[in-house]
Amino acid sequence: MINTEAAGVASELVVIADDWARVIVSNDAARIGEFMSEEWVIVSESGVATREQFLALVGSGELSHSAMDRVSDARVRSYGDTAVLTIRQTSTAHYGGQRLDADEWVTDVFARREGRWECVLTQITSAVSTDRQSA
Repeated sequence: MINTEAAGVASELVVIADDWARVIVSNDAARIGEFMSEEWVIVSESGVATREQFLALVGSGELSHSAMDRVSDARVRSYGDTAVLTIRQTSTAHYGGQRLDADEWVTDVFARREGRWECVLTQITSAVSTDRQSA
């Protein structure tokens, strides 16, 4: 039996994640911040960056994105007012004068507060292409 509430949460979060990707490509720091909680952080191989640090980079133009595309189905699990969304995503960023193309697994943790979902944590991990041959 399909849990219709879980299916509804999954559909809602996929729409939110896709909208957020489009807003990130707009490079509008204020609009990007609307998807994040005040305590949001992003975790990557570079370490942990806060909401303020990320949005300051975007606002200054030092960090921008020209592409961000979901390339896998989303996996969503909800736990009451908390949900975890995992997708594979490709992106093109520009940072410090360099173009950075990425293929990553992205896990976002969302909390439902006052009737709306906001992201509290993003974890990105480089994807290993399945096209690679063993050495």
